[in-house]
Amino acid sequence: MPKNPNDVVKDLKAGKFSPVYFLDGEEPYYIDLITKIIEETAIPEHERGFNQLVIYGKDANMGVVLNNARKFPMMAERQLVVVKEAQSLPDWGNEGVAELLIKYLENPLPSTILVFAYKYKKVDGKTILGKALNKHAVYVRSEKVPDYKMNEWVELYIKGTGHQIDPKAAALLADSIGNNLEVMTNEIGKMLINFKEPTQITVDHISKYVGINKDYNNFELLKAIGYKNAYKANQIIQYFSQNPKNHPVIPLFSLIYFYFRQLALIHEHKAQTNDQVAGILKMNPFIAREYLAVSRNYNLGKIIEVFKHIREADLRYKGVESGSMSDAEILRDLVYKILH
Repeated sequence: MPKNPNDVVKDLKAGKFSPVYFLDGEEPYYIDLITKIIEETAIPEHERGFNQLVIYGKDANMGVVLNNARKFPMMAERQLVVVKEAQSLPDWGNEGVAELLIKYLENPLPSTILVFAYKYKKVDGKTILGKALNKHAVYVRSEKVPDYKMNEWVELYIKGTGHQIDPKAAALLADSIGNNLEVMTNEIGKMLINFKEPTQITVDHISKYVGINKDYNNFELLKAIGYKNAYKANQIIQYFSQNPKNHPVIPLFSLIYFYFRQLALIHEHKAQTNDQVAGILKMNPFIAREYLAVSRNYNLGKIIEVFKHIREADLRYKGVESGSMSDAEILRDLVYKILH
C-alpha cells in the first residue's frame, strides 16, 4: 500500500532517506511538500552544485533519468535526482519503459536518492509497475481531501504547528476556502505568523487575519438557510452581491447541495443523537449538533425539492431561462425557494 504522506514527512525531517520515492495522485500539495523537503535536506548546500539534479519530464526520457540515477556522487556521500512533472516523460507508457524502471527499483544505487513527482495522475497499483513501486520504493499517493474531511484536516494541520483551533473556526476555514490544500496552508501560514505563543484559534482570529468576514460568509449563509433565517440569509446574499469576485455563485451551489445531502443522510439513517450524526457525517460532534437541529427543519421530501431547485439555479446561471437575472438574483431566488 502507498505510504501515508505525513509519515514520510516525519521520516524525512528525522533525516531518514530512501533510494527511491515515487509520489503520485491528484492532490499536488503533498507531492510538492515532500519534494521540497528532500531538495532542502538530502544534500548539504555546499555539495548541491555537483550532486543535485532536477530533471523536467517533458525535457527528458526514462533512459536519461536512470542513467543519471546510476552515476556516483562527486566527493560526497550521495546525490539527488528529482524528476519533476514525471507524468510528462514522453516515453512513459511505452513498451519496455516500465521494465527499465522496475529493473532499477529492484537494484537501486544506494548512493542515489531518486524522486519521481508524478502529478495529477495515478499509477495503477494492479500493474507490474504498481506492485514494484509498492515493494521497492517509498510510494506516496497524494489524494484530494474530500470536502467533508476538511474540518478535521484543518484541525490536525494546525495542531501540528503547535496551536489549537475551535471546531467552528475550522469549519469556517474549510467552508470558505475549500479543499485546495495549497491555498489553505498559505492562508493558515499568514495567520500563524501573528502568534508568538501557542494559541487557541477562534472565529475572531480567522476574521482578523485571514479576512473572512465572521458574519457574512458561506458558513453563515448555510446556517441561516438551515435555521430558516430569511432575514440573515438575505443580508449575506446582499453582502456577496457587493463582493462578487470573492463570492462566486457556482461554488455556493455545490456547498448548498452538499449541505442538504448531509441532511438527507441524517434522515436516511434515522439519526437521533449528536454522536450518531457525527458518525454518519464523519464530523466533530460540536458541528453535528447543529446539523441534527437543522435536519428537523427539512424533511426528506423538502430536501428532494431543494435538489431540484439547485439544478434549476445552476441552469439559470448557465443561461437557460435566466432572462436578465444577475448572479445575486439567481442565488436570492434559490434561497427563497429553499426557505419557503
